[in-house]
Amino acid sequence: MNTLIATTLVFVGCCSNVVFLELLVRDFPGCGNIVTFAQFAFIALEGFIFETNFGRKKPEIPLSNYGVMVSMFFTVSVINNYALNFNIAMPLHMIFRSGSLIANMILGIIILKKRYSTSKYLSIVLVSVGIFICTVMSAKQVNVEQGASEEEGVYAFLHWLLGIAMLTFALLMSARMGIFQETLYKKHGKHSKEALFYNHCLPLPGFLLLSGDIYRHAVLFSQSSPVEIPVIGHSMPVMWFYLLMNVITQYVCIRGVFILTTECASLTVTLVVTLRKFLSLVISILYFQNPFTAWHWTGTAVVFLGTLIYTEVLSSVYTAVRGKTTVRKTE
Repeated sequence: MNTLIATTLVFVGCCSNVVFLELLVRDFPGCGNIVTFAQFAFIALEGFIFETNFGRKKPEIPLSNYGVMVSMFFTVSVINNYALNFNIAMPLHMIFRSGSLIANMILGIIILKKRYSTSKYLSIVLVSVGIFICTVMSAKQVNVEQGASEEEGVYAFLHWLLGIAMLTFALLMSARMGIFQETLYKKHGKHSKEALFYNHCLPLPGFLLLSGDIYRHAVLFSQSSPVEIPVIGHSMPVMWFYLLMNVITQYVCIRGVFILTTECASLTVTLVVTLRKFLSLVISILYFQNPFTAWHWTGTAVVFLGTLIYTEVLSSVYTAVRGKTTVRKTE
């Protein structure tokens, strides 16, 4: 039952979170900082109350170790959201972040001296090819308004290219953070709820550096048209409503993944998360009518095929089906 509940939370929370994020960035593409700050503040407050018991519970992992991980986590979160300000479409954003497998393998080979099977290398090639196809096709769609000069067109493309560079950097930084976290858990034990709190609480002072941008978007959000809140019956600016729902659904998504990791094998978790990403992509394309060509679909299919091969989901399904067939024949 817990597995079913967790899976439901992941699909409902994560998919709706993407919807509310896109509603925010369609009107204010540069609102990534205020979105990230709101998410961090909410999860830190929840963790302060329920995880640390209002600060009375001491951390199992030394705060000095959290300092390194937190700096990386803060950087990744801010850059990923801020990249949307550089003409990066939400579908491409989601596909690009699916390339975490590539970054994890590259850094695993360089830092941990790991070696992988042939199927793993094949999966990474597929993911790389899929992301390359989607990126190239999206690059062709980077255009300014009709009648714009060639110089403005070049500027728009360079602007988009900077966003791609930011996503690439965030991808590699996220992989490095994962390796650091893995070594940390081996030394001190796995304390994921504690890590979730400190990863969101300790970076909060860092948002002072972004306070000007956060305040500016807070003013813009307050000036948006009002919308009546269901059940409550009161109205509030629509952008604040979207932000509130984004924060809540983000928390539901994270909690769902956390429960899933405690109830299921890592293979099952990966499969659920992969399917969730694909569903989020479909929703973004169909609901928001984002431009998506046949080549985009091809690249997407290749990315997810590579992901499934990497996690050995396909081979596990094949083995299970073959086993059932053998049992039926024996009977």
